[in-house]
Amino acid sequence: PVDTGCWPVWMFWPNPCKAIPLDFIFVIDSSRSIRPNDYEKVKTFIINLLQFLKIGHNATRVGLLQYGSVVQPEFSLSTYTTKSEVEQAVRNMEHLATGTMTGLAIQYTMETAFTEEHGARPMNLHIPRIAMIVTDGRPQDTVEEIAAQARQAGIQIFAIGVGRVDMNTLRAIGSEPHSEHVHLVANFSQIETLISVFQSKLCSDMCEVVDHQCQHICVSSPASYRCKCREGYILNPDGKTPDGKTCQSLDLCQTVHHGCEHQCVSTNDSYICRCFEGFMLAEDGKSCKKPECSEGVMDLVFVIDGSKSLGPNNFELVKQFVNSIVDSLDISKMGTHVGLLQYSTKVRTEFTLGQYSTAQHIKSAVNRMQYMGRGSMTGSALRHMFESSFSTKEGGRFNIPRVSIVFTDGRSQDDVSEWATKAKNSGITIYALGVGKAIEQELREIASEPDEKHLYYAEDFEKMAEITKKLKSRICAGNPIISQGISNSLTCLLAAMSKRLETLENQLVHK
Repeated sequence: PVDTGCWPVWMFWPNPCKAIPLDFIFVIDSSRSIRPNDYEKVKTFIINLLQFLKIGHNATRVGLLQYGSVVQPEFSLSTYTTKSEVEQAVRNMEHLATGTMTGLAIQYTMETAFTEEHGARPMNLHIPRIAMIVTDGRPQDTVEEIAAQARQAGIQIFAIGVGRVDMNTLRAIGSEPHSEHVHLVANFSQIETLISVFQSKLCSDMCEVVDHQCQHICVSSPASYRCKCREGYILNPDGKTPDGKTCQSLDLCQTVHHGCEHQCVSTNDSYICRCFEGFMLAEDGKSCKKPECSEGVMDLVFVIDGSKSLGPNNFELVKQFVNSIVDSLDISKMGTHVGLLQYSTKVRTEFTLGQYSTAQHIKSAVNRMQYMGRGSMTGSALRHMFESSFSTKEGGRFNIPRVSIVFTDGRSQDDVSEWATKAKNSGITIYALGVGKAIEQELREIASEPDEKHLYYAEDFEKMAEITKKLKSRICAGNPIISQGISNSLTCLLAAMSKRLETLENQLVHK
């Protein structure tokens, strides 16, 4: 802790915490509005709070990420197994001093930080997943929807605001009841006053201090609890009384009117609808539809401009654009494969053609992309796409149409014509999409011919939706139908085999 002239109050408290294991992640605002000395107070607050946690592989696991314009993971739930290691890592953190993308940080927390790959324990072990978010300003992106998704995914969120934070924003982030999960202090000097508040939350067994009314089992978590049933039972909708009295089947698909058009799949306490292969779930979550490009198969590589002229907010719109295109494709092992490059001064492969085989996994990977925010070397990106992205090593397939969608919002700092020409001459179809200050001549050099079918331009990002629909239609219309190609090949093969058999028969007759 920072030397303030006296010992922190928590040093004189006994540690009454019961050994309730948690998966606990700190999500720390590291924006430029936080002064260096206030940033140190946040680090002290974290270190003091750690004193009430029993940290270990089989006890509480702690992770931490900080965010500004981008998310910067400091350490995951699986990185450290001792309190001293965690404390040292907190002391070593460096202030980012950039923007305030709180929504992006919550999304990363939900989709990456709380995965088993990064140290979170399986959901069926019912280890409470806790996220503590500390912020001092208004987010530059939206938080309400992504925070709701995180809570629905089983993450209990504590929202701590410092200074002039909008209370409605904190309530949109934090779990309910808000009286237990949402806290606002006037300045960073007062954040230490929350230590005693969180001591009681982290150390109390809620099942012992509240009238929980759980018929079978009560499971505690900080400032909350949940009811659990013994094996063979599921909870009724009120969340308290097991359905043992009504003898409701555990297979909800057999007992409810699910409305799924194709398939109903039961989960632990609910159900989801699924579609047969070759179909995708519609927006209502129940009916099924053919993807817009369901008859086409291609290897598609996005080449996405991540330069500083774009800005983090517009970069989020570009990610939405990519996912909109992905939604229109038949993504599967035998169907369309998708890869993506992001470029600024350097080129970064976000994922290869062979990496994902479902639209959901691709869209999640797109959402996790971190904005690069530097120069604009479109030529280098085209070279990487041509030389590597369609290679067998990265998942490129033989005799499958190769398509690339190149997005840019400004003039390239290097030449684009050489590598665009090489790519097109090798059989890659390139669609060029320009927005804002993109240069028309440069787009023409990138795009395949004719221009009217492969070049698209929007004056600003708000008009991207207009050209997205046109681009979807063009990709679908311009993509060869692979099934027809296979059919033709089989016809030719069978004809050749038939002719060969006829020749052999004639030879035998003459003998």
